[in-house]
Amino acid sequence: MSDQPDPDASDRAAWDRDALPEGDEKVQAVREMFDTIAPRYDMVNRIMTFRLDTRWRRKAVRELGLGRGSRVLDLASGTGDLCIDLERAGHHPISIDLSFGMLAADRSGAPRVQGDILRLPVPDASVDGVTCGFALRNLVELPAFFVELGRVLRPGGRIALLDVGVPRNRLVRWGNGIYFGKVVPKIGGWLSDPGAYRYLPKSVAYLPEPPEMLELLRDAGFADAEHRALSGGITQLLTGTRS
Repeated sequence: MSDQPDPDASDRAAWDRDALPEGDEKVQAVREMFDTIAPRYDMVNRIMTFRLDTRWRRKAVRELGLGRGSRVLDLASGTGDLCIDLERAGHHPISIDLSFGMLAADRSGAPRVQGDILRLPVPDASVDGVTCGFALRNLVELPAFFVELGRVLRPGGRIALLDVGVPRNRLVRWGNGIYFGKVVPKIGGWLSDPGAYRYLPKSVAYLPEPPEMLELLRDAGFADAEHRALSGGITQLLTGTRS
């Protein structure tokens, strides 16, 4: 056992404490965390997902079901992976993220805006589609986010929202819990910021159950909202059409 005491929780970054941050502290923590991990974010994602993340994003773009030339907002866009897939599908993506560090590392070439995706700087009914990859759990107000999606989308516009999931199969859930709870923090610690990748498995607790998210989406104007479990449930995809 080390003779050095564990650092006091108050000395750690807000995302690396035992209690998950809430409210304004969460907003600040999420922005600072992603600024910190931006330089190696893509590399760590590829390693820890065995490149499955590329398959999930392509699935999300296909499920948009939009015609070529559609204007699509990619929210919490990170380094632009989804923007690249959207461009390959013939769409016109616009990248919006809270983290300047992530936007600075964006390699998609899409137009970029730093902003709060709960208060999008676009007019009502002005876009054809919205994508969001693995950021729902980082939002302070998920119901308000769904309402904001309904505001900016034209009638008939589509959403495709990815995030981590909790597998229903008990064996898969056990294995996933070991991997994301024990292995992922070690990978993240070796290659990037240890605290950020300890936050990842804990942050799943922010997400409501799928039926609740579907109800929130329907209340926000997506009457046909659907939930799909991907890769055995370790990832989930929410889709819907603006009524």
